Amino acid sequence: MTRRAVVTGVGVIAPGGVGTKAFWDLLSAGRTATRGITLFDPAGFRSRIAAECDFEAESMLAPEQIARMDRYVQFGVAAAREALVDAGLAVNEEQSWRTAVSMGSAVGGTTQLEAEYVVASGRGASWTIDHRKVSRDLFRVFSPAPLAGEVAEVVGARGPVHTVSTGCTSGLDAIGYGLRLIEEGTSDVVIAGAADSPISPITVACFDAIRATSTRNDDPARAARPFDRTRDGFVLGEGAAVLVIEEAGHAARRGARARCQVSGFATRGNAYHMTGLTREGLEMAEAISQAIDQARIDPSDVDYVNAHGSGTQQNDRHETAAVKRALGAHAYETLVSSIKSMVGHSLGAIGSIELAACVLAMDHQTVPPTANLEVPDPDCDLDYVPIQARAARLRHVLSVGSGFGGFQSAVVLTTARDR
Repeated sequence: MTRRAVVTGVGVIAPGGVGTKAFWDLLSAGRTATRGITLFDPAGFRSRIAAECDFEAESMLAPEQIARMDRYVQFGVAAAREALVDAGLAVNEEQSWRTAVSMGSAVGGTTQLEAEYVVASGRGASWTIDHRKVSRDLFRVFSPAPLAGEVAEVVGARGPVHTVSTGCTSGLDAIGYGLRLIEEGTSDVVIAGAADSPISPITVACFDAIRATSTRNDDPARAARPFDRTRDGFVLGEGAAVLVIEEAGHAARRGARARCQVSGFATRGNAYHMTGLTREGLEMAEAISQAIDQARIDPSDVDYVNAHGSGTQQNDRHETAAVKRALGAHAYETLVSSIKSMVGHSLGAIGSIELAACVLAMDHQTVPPTANLEVPDPDCDLDYVPIQARAARLRHVLSVGSGFGGFQSAVVLTTARDR
């Protein structure tokens, strides 16, 4: 008998508001959370805008947690706690061995690692690092592994604990891996999601160097413009989202609400270029088709595509071609939108944030819009739900992601009652 994975809880830390309610209020209103960078002095950088989280760690975490956790870990733990409360789940001793954690992050502890280096090197003046000036917890930011470990400790999970790092598809892949743990019978509950806090000088410099980010520094609220002919790159963001995924029978036995089912996941590589994309979208189309097949639906059943929609010239054309290739003529009847237009691109975290948006969209039967889409690009000719949210019947939702390294991933959510 096939084991089904249902979503019973959602937690979000995102630009524009903390928590799922504030997140959905922002999306459904079509508001943008992009602004000038405040987390450091961006003077001299090519792109000086970002979508920052107004996150007050002191109200959510204990002092000792704040001291040892990088910002992205704080995001992940806070989102996991909200998701657990939303699911009405408390993991006991017996359940702990059947509870897993699958968390994604693209750049891990970049923020704190850079800050510690600045202090230890005298702001780069000395090649020799003075170890007496760094935090005793510096080892925790050397890899992204502590994210999943800290979430597991908070949850009380003793099952498989993994951190997934596949660039900008990390959030989708972490949830896809959680689906596999449920399906294969390894776990009954998976706390799955992703977190990243990349708004730091070194990250901004990386994207400045390849001209991937927007330079609309004088108009940050309108800078992220996916699928618009005048788009000039993405706006960096930060945040986290966590889903509680349960085996359907486990959720039913404890009386939990199944908000939707995670019914399909696939990922592919393009074996082409670290940052470049083909115009044909073959690899993304293949991931979409495989995810749809696993969900046992027809391409014509897809009601909404939550797009990667980064706002770079090549991504938006590549993705449009992939959706057309995978959905055929139905692509022109399918609603498509990008929430990056409102909350920026939080690298590894964004896939989970977008899936959280999909769950909420299904709850409210409303598609969030693509903000700032004012001048349609002739090469991007689908219905991208410009400017305003739109009421729609949402039974089958597809979320896709594209990451540096050639990663292409797709997740299908279906309403639990249809399954």
